[in-house]
Amino acid sequence: MSQQTPMIKQYLEIKAQYEDAFLFFRLGDFYELFFEDAKKAAQELEITLTGRGADKEKIPMCGVPYHSAENYITQLIAKGYKVAICEQVEDPRQAKGVVKREVVKLITPGTVMDGKTINEKENNFIVAITDFRDGSFGFVRADLTTGESYVTLLQGDIDEVVQELALTGAKEVILSSDFDELYQSKLTQILDLTVSYEGEESLPEMYKHLCEEIGQNKLITSFARLCHYLIRTQKRSLDHLQKVQHYTTNQYLKIDLHSKKNLELVETNREKKKKGSLLWILDQTVTAMGGRLLKQWVERPLINQELIEKRVSMVEVLYEQLFEREDLRDELKLVYDLERLAGKVAYGNVNARDLVQLRQSLQQIPHIVAKVNGLSNSYGNELVSGVDCCEELLDLLEQSLNDDPPLSIKEGGMIREGYNLELDQYRDASINGKTWIAQLEKKEREETGIKSLKIGYNKVFGYYIEVTRSNLQHLTDGRYERKQTLSNAERFITPELKEKEALILEAEEKIETLEYDLFLSIREEVKQFISPLQSLAKCISTIDVLQSFATVSEQQHYTKPNFSKEREVRIIDGRHPVVEKVIPRGEYVANDVSLQPGREVLLITGPNMAGKSTYMRQLALISVMAQMGCFVPATEATLPIFDQVFTRIGAADDLASGQSTFMVEMLETKHALTKATQDSLLLLDEIGRGTSTYDGMALAQSIIEYIHTNIGAKTLFSTHYHELTALENILEHLKNVHVSAVEKDGKVVFLHKVVDGQADRSYGIYVAELAELPKEVISRAEAILTDLEQFNRDGKEAVVSQPIQVHEAEQISLFPSEDVDSSTKEKKISSVEKKIIENIRKADILNMTPIEALQQLNELQKKLRLK
Repeated sequence: MSQQTPMIKQYLEIKAQYEDAFLFFRLGDFYELFFEDAKKAAQELEITLTGRGADKEKIPMCGVPYHSAENYITQLIAKGYKVAICEQVEDPRQAKGVVKREVVKLITPGTVMDGKTINEKENNFIVAITDFRDGSFGFVRADLTTGESYVTLLQGDIDEVVQELALTGAKEVILSSDFDELYQSKLTQILDLTVSYEGEESLPEMYKHLCEEIGQNKLITSFARLCHYLIRTQKRSLDHLQKVQHYTTNQYLKIDLHSKKNLELVETNREKKKKGSLLWILDQTVTAMGGRLLKQWVERPLINQELIEKRVSMVEVLYEQLFEREDLRDELKLVYDLERLAGKVAYGNVNARDLVQLRQSLQQIPHIVAKVNGLSNSYGNELVSGVDCCEELLDLLEQSLNDDPPLSIKEGGMIREGYNLELDQYRDASINGKTWIAQLEKKEREETGIKSLKIGYNKVFGYYIEVTRSNLQHLTDGRYERKQTLSNAERFITPELKEKEALILEAEEKIETLEYDLFLSIREEVKQFISPLQSLAKCISTIDVLQSFATVSEQQHYTKPNFSKEREVRIIDGRHPVVEKVIPRGEYVANDVSLQPGREVLLITGPNMAGKSTYMRQLALISVMAQMGCFVPATEATLPIFDQVFTRIGAADDLASGQSTFMVEMLETKHALTKATQDSLLLLDEIGRGTSTYDGMALAQSIIEYIHTNIGAKTLFSTHYHELTALENILEHLKNVHVSAVEKDGKVVFLHKVVDGQADRSYGIYVAELAELPKEVISRAEAILTDLEQFNRDGKEAVVSQPIQVHEAEQISLFPSEDVDSSTKEKKISSVEKKIIENIRKADILNMTPIEALQQLNELQKKLRLK
């Protein structure tokens, strides 16, 4: 614009400080957006784009009413944007020139405190990452709604950071402005993130007490970056931030990003929904904070056997004491979200209804503590030992707040009678004044004989006496002072009525002002209890998760797991917890799993659709559940404590990074082979199927040998390469198992039962028939399969006597016409080819290494080319 108004200049100056955010600029009753913000917001929010100024130089503009702005802000945040709220910070009546405005808050995906984007049973983590010159990374995650903060130092490469970041589910990450561009690209390429920047690394004095137990400067520096970002964006008290908890990733069972997705721990792969995941099955929590903690436990099972067994012992007691558990659940249902209520108190946006919820929650705590102590479980006693029930706070809230206060804190009606003498006096004046008016109305009706006479009130005229026009004749002259004429009535006042009106209105105005002041004072007192409330929340949420485990275990007939120090896996009648829930009751076929010294690797063969992948996943899920401290879906279960779980199940391209299905498969397999230890669990499904048969088979055998000889991890390896079953005779700790099937009346019946030994065939053509491929294709495939199997038996070339009829005048032959003798329809074999076939027949393949096999294959290929 050639000429900018003072208001637009002010807008541009503020916008320059928040270039990466939508600036919601307060003008009267609207938040307005200008220039590019307006164009983009109009598109994203589907609102009208208008203009401001002269026609030739109109500034793009759109706006939303301030009272409904939250809905629009929520939409933008859900899409990963930031919103800067710019308010008037001086009284327009006292302003000289343009009213002063400032950004009072920056809302980002990681700093939302309430609204539809917040799931009550999920944390809303924001992450800060600091890269150091020695290649390490400081990693901090915090939930502003609960005040939780966790910090760790990652010593691996950027992939380790990606794995940890994915595990948090964070939508926003804070980096330094000089963070490595390649690293940043990798983070945003793999994960859907809003990136923010913060350069300050010195910890503010007011937050140093939060890091008293953190001894490493790198971790403190990382937390300082997060603190400065929160201070700069939130511009208000952060008193609810809890002491930073230091953790290391090896405290937990490591489950990488791909394995977490393959196992569908917290959401399904296809629909990205909770229903159908392990979390969905296990969630019988009755508090929001319990639901959040359960999700953390599902994503981070333990490796500390002592703590695992403590949890299991508590679950066992709750499992056995049904009535006590149901009583406990009833008490827990009356507890609101203490963590987020404490956060709202510190943040200054708590209202009277929130504090009533806090009061109701605190009233249940003594009952819950008593019930847990009554279970006579040492871990339960440990959980509630020393719990601060916040009795002083409860007493304050019981004395001060009404049971059903309004949402607004400026309308009155919040404070109990008897809490404040001055407030009671004003209320008495107001009530007595209104009683006097009611009595006046009765008296005037009697004296005038006008039964319809009434005393009313409005904000313009105050209190008035209203008489209908037909009754005016009954009034004596001079009785009332005329105030307003209506079409069918007259309104009057008297000096006495106006006097009472002044008293009543003054009392009501003072009531609202005093109630507001009293509420702010109560809120400040509640702030003193933030820390004990947060400790109480941790205790209650832990109890809630443990009762959830007991409840689902009783409902689904789970059993208590045992733990083996001899690395033994012994599962009797194991089930997949999700699959058995979603199929008709009684149809799930349970299976045993046996892995012990001398039986470390199971090579699984069997038909398609028979349940190999389900069998593999159920072992992983049973292990995860056990290390969370939950009972497991089996009749009996003895398990080691695994340190890591790796799964390579399913196939998918990564088109965004230009990687094929096979490349993705190889990268995930490489990750497993380079990170796994003897104490890990590996689940590898159909490795090598993405390339040619011989390449795939060679890779599969080599991978099995490497795991068997170099790693020694417990491994389930499924394959359709039946030739690999011969490895049982070579590899000491490998055993063949297969998913059985039988043929009945020409049809295949999948038994879904895993038994020792190798499968005799894959039944792939039968599965194709189930998929209703054309009958001609099925018949042709059966003919080709018969010929190929004949070739494998006697070493002769396959002969196909009945090729598919494409048209009446033409046929498709398996071989080119010049190589086929018209009388026999058989391909002629040269003497060189015969020698090569003989060499193949005599080759001792089972005793060759993969390299030797490839060398011999290369030599044979050279001879064929020379021919």
